[in-house]
Amino acid sequence: MNSKKENNTLFAGHEYVRILIALAFIFAAGFYASINGVEASNVTVLAIAAAIGAYMAVNIGANDVANNVGPAVGSKALSMTGAILIAAIFEASGALIAGGTVVGTIKNGIINPSAIADSATFIWVMMAALLAGAIWLNLATYLGAPVSTTHSIVGGVLGAGVAAGGLDIANWEKMIAIVASWVISPVLGGVIAALFLMYIKRSITYKSNMIEACKKVVPLLVAVMVWAFSTYLILKGLKKIWKLDFVTAAMIAFAIALTVYFLVRPLVDKAAALLKNDKDAVNSLFTIPLIVSAALLSFAHGANDVANAIGPLAAINDALMTGAVSGKASIPLWIMLVGGIGIAFGLALFGPKLIKTVGSEITELDKTRAFCVAMAAAITVIIASQLGLPVSSTHIAVGGIFGVGFLREYLKQSYEKKLTAIISHSESTGLNSMQTQEFVDRFKLADVDEKRLILKELKQAQASSPISSSARKGLKKATKKELVKRSALLRIAAAWVITVPASALLAAMLFYMLLGFSVAH
Repeated sequence: MNSKKENNTLFAGHEYVRILIALAFIFAAGFYASINGVEASNVTVLAIAAAIGAYMAVNIGANDVANNVGPAVGSKALSMTGAILIAAIFEASGALIAGGTVVGTIKNGIINPSAIADSATFIWVMMAALLAGAIWLNLATYLGAPVSTTHSIVGGVLGAGVAAGGLDIANWEKMIAIVASWVISPVLGGVIAALFLMYIKRSITYKSNMIEACKKVVPLLVAVMVWAFSTYLILKGLKKIWKLDFVTAAMIAFAIALTVYFLVRPLVDKAAALLKNDKDAVNSLFTIPLIVSAALLSFAHGANDVANAIGPLAAINDALMTGAVSGKASIPLWIMLVGGIGIAFGLALFGPKLIKTVGSEITELDKTRAFCVAMAAAITVIIASQLGLPVSSTHIAVGGIFGVGFLREYLKQSYEKKLTAIISHSESTGLNSMQTQEFVDRFKLADVDEKRLILKELKQAQASSPISSSARKGLKKATKKELVKRSALLRIAAAWVITVPASALLAAMLFYMLLGFSVAH
């Protein structure tokens, strides 16, 4: 059943067909490089590097892009095919329009390129790093674990660099910061997503008249979303073609958000007037914001993370053209196309597996919860960039999903405890089953303020009517309800922790193999 759903996309068909399509693209990238890299000192090496870069791009599309559209698919705001179309278009657009014309040859400055003896060694370092990162991403995708593409390539560069130049070549302070991001990214994302969900619950879904609450709160939430995503896009997505400081970006974004607020408010009033007073109706108002957020996240991701695929490839191309090791390398159009198109191919061919993992296999997402995850993704990146904290977009998004899941779990357990206490108290004071049910129904239908009054009355009465042993058993049972799948939590956390060391070890082995091959020939 799951595989059937997974294949029900643009590239439906047998797994082997999708693999053949991916291989055809990889070979095409290598062939294109061989006929366009005539100025390179070694065309064969450039063609192999281009094929590896295409393989990396396909794996970025298969794994990393799921974080941008997974929540929208899981909440049914988008179909799988719709999500793949939107993400592919905006990922490729972000890469080609805002991916820049120059890229740093050493990702995050984690090794010192001047410590590498010559350009030939540097080429093998970059090639080993790229291949190791791609293989690790491929394995993580196969296992259904969303991991950081940036961490994969960072581990690859570190491992190959140390193999080439020894331990002193590495910038260990940078590596400590990257290790810290394993905790910083998911925690920040989880906390911000949970806070947004708590606000929506208290300001809308806990109110007796949800529709009236929606009219006031939803336009405000949409405006905040527009501010966050506009700031995020200006600072991160467009930084290579339009560089602004945070204050200027935030002010421009605020002006856009204010305009959108006044445009959206009458539209929400009109839509809300036709809705029923229930949570499903509230959810429906977040459909369009979710689709927009998925598109904008994909654009910003394409602009930023395409460098993970093409950065080492651009570095190899530059070294082959100039015969020197440089800290910066220009990006020819054909290399940018390899990155942008490769990400789109990877998403369309193999993306559904991870989209499904992110969207529905960690916790159940509705549209409000998915909206909170998208907000967390944008706001966390803004906060982290201003504080100089290294964060991973993958870790933020998945952390946001865990955050809303654990908040739901806590609230559910707390609610069950209160209901059990109410039922126990009602029975101990001599109420019959019908009266008890009426009391419980009254509690369920009450808004936040009324619930507090009911619980206050119960607390005052409990001195004379303590909770029975059967009620205590009920409370214990209620606390065991889990809305976040622990198996998913453990699998993903383990993959995050071993990403850098695994890709580093693999890159070191590949470097020695490539070096041995070059010496033999």
